[in-house]
Amino acid sequence: MIKNENSDKEAKALAQHIRMSVFKARRVIDQIRGRSYEETLMILELMPYCASYPILKLVYSAAANASHNMGLNEADLFISKAEVNRGAIVKKLKPRARGRSYLIKKTTCHIKIFLKEKSKD
Repeated sequence: MIKNENSDKEAKALAQHIRMSVFKARRVIDQIRGRSYEETLMILELMPYCASYPILKLVYSAAANASHNMGLNEADLFISKAEVNRGAIVKKLKPRARGRSYLIKKTTCHIKIFLKEKSKD
């Protein structure tokens, strides 16, 4: 299979151990998957969810990687792939009455965003 060198240029950004639930992050990621870079920025800035801020920072980082490392134009980028995976669970003990303790689970997630250049066809 012969591939064009420009077609498989893909910039990525990865954020690990983000202190957020996977389901809350996926709710935002599902809205931006497959959209253009500028449209994604507008959507994320106007979204009322707390999960949109770390994802916005990650999209900025992926676009900076694309323009600086690969020489791609930011206006031609779109989100080709975006995934949210479960990270480690931080467990803490909270003291309770009568000398007992209560387990608090703080979930984390890993977010990956891949940007590609639109084909000029």
